[in-house]
Amino acid sequence: MSTTLKIKDETTFSLDGDDDRDFTLDVPDERITVQELIRARVYREVHEYNLDQPPYFQGLVQPSDAERSLNGFKMRRRRRIDPEKQFELAKRAFYSNGFILLVDDRQVDEFEEEIEIRPDTTVTFLKLVPLVGG
Repeated sequence: MSTTLKIKDETTFSLDGDDDRDFTLDVPDERITVQELIRARVYREVHEYNLDQPPYFQGLVQPSDAERSLNGFKMRRRRRIDPEKQFELAKRAFYSNGFILLVDDRQVDEFEEEIEIRPDTTVTFLKLVPLVGG
């Protein structure tokens, strides 16, 4: 039985919440590990991108050979993205604080931690944007 999960993307730096977005993600069960959640999200994003290969990738982490822009990650050339490579980038970002994962406002920081999904559960991916300057 699949369960629908509410996902929020937020950044530590956005003007009037412009960079924030909300969407839903279907997950296979009512209990899921952080790893399975991130994998499901990344694979969905890559699948959606690969269907049309638009100029911008709207995803959790920046693909290689792309540059950050206001509209997402601008691809230097249109190409298929490998979901497993993108998942590895997301895993590295998780462990190096590229983003923080909040489940109902509680931070989870272990890749194997199990999350119980209820109808009102919301998962927030808080992307940490480095400050420029010094």
